[in-house]
Formats: sequence, structure tokens, C-alpha cells
Amino acid sequence: MPVAARLGLAGLIIVVALAVALWPRDSNDSAHEQRVRPTSQATGQLRDEAGLAPCPRPAADTVDAGARAAITAGALAAITATCLADGQPLDLAVALAGRPALLNLWAYWCGPCAQELPYLQQYAQRAGNAITVLTVHSDPDEAKALSRLTGLGVTLPGVLDPSAAVRTAVGAPSVLPISVLLRADGSVAEVVVRSFTGVDDITDTVAARLGVRA
Repeated sequence: MPVAARLGLAGLIIVVALAVALWPRDSNDSAHEQRVRPTSQATGQLRDEAGLAPCPRPAADTVDAGARAAITAGALAAITATCLADGQPLDLAVALAGRPALLNLWAYWCGPCAQELPYLQQYAQRAGNAITVLTVHSDPDEAKALSRLTGLGVTLPGVLDPSAAVRTAVGAPSVLPISVLLRADGSVAEVVVRSFTGVDDITDTVAARLGVRA
């Protein structure tokens, strides 16, 4: 092919490519992009499927202003997590004020966590209002956290802690699972760096460290 012809063909190809790139996209293209892009609607559906209990709220009737000030200045002061049940921000120190708490740090990829979480749910049902049991997903993938909980049938209240702020605040090592036992005044009674072996193990550990009998 003559050089002039080849140059002409190359120029034609460039013009066509530019025309395709600049061609206005129709509504079908936009609809396709919306389908493949993750949406809040999809996350909402995962929340509905998980059916998690609402996140805790402060026991306002048992905490006076002075005590509340001390609690909100404790280990979890200024830590805001996302409630897995509704996607709303939650000030952990305020939410846990006035009642002993067990915070279970876990992640969807953690095998021992999956074995332990059902025990924690059984313990929470046994303990009732004597203690707050809250799961803390120490990984940024909210969708996988919700799917994992759904698969395990665990409906405990939980929060998303993508940067592992809770673990850092209590000085825990970079392993999972970890359980943090908090006194009613917000101070840390113990950081349990191991898996619970059953409901009785949780009951005995909590009773010894927090004095809560279930």
C-alpha cells in the first residue's frame, strides 16, 4: 500500500476513535454504570438481611453529669464507629455509658472469630440487660461483615471500626479475636487476647473481671 494511502487510513482510524470517545452516552449507558457501581441500596439490603439488633444507647437514667463526663474521657473517648444496623455514626464512649460492656473485636476473614461469635450471642441472651455485648468489626469491608453475620445467624449489635481505633485505644495486639471488658465507668477491666471456648467460659471470665453474673 502506498505511503500516502497508509497515512490516510491511519488518519481515518484516529478520527473514528475520537468520534466514539466523544459520542454522547444515552440513558442505557448510565443505567449500566449505576448497576455495576456499589450502591447504598445494596448495603441497605444487606442490613435488612442481617437483622442486627440496634446499637446501644447510654443508660441515661443511671448516669449523672459528673459520671458521664468521666466515662466520655475514658479509653474510648472521641472514637466514632458506624453502627452496622443502620449505618449511623456512634460515639462509643457515650453509647456504652453506665453499664458494663464486652466489646468483641473480629473480622469477616477470621476463622476463630466465626466460632466465637455464636457463643457471644448465647451469652448476651443469658445476661440480658446486665451487660452490653457489642461486636466491633475491625476491617473496612462493611458488606462482608454483614454477610458473615447473616451466615452465622448472629444478630448482636455491632459497629464498623475500619481503622481498628478501638484496638489501638486499649493497647491490644494486632490479632483477632480480642474481647475488651469495660467497667460501667468506661475504664478497661481486661483485654482478653484469646478465643472464648464456650458460653460458660465467657460467663466465668466476665464474672471474675466485672462481677456480672449471668
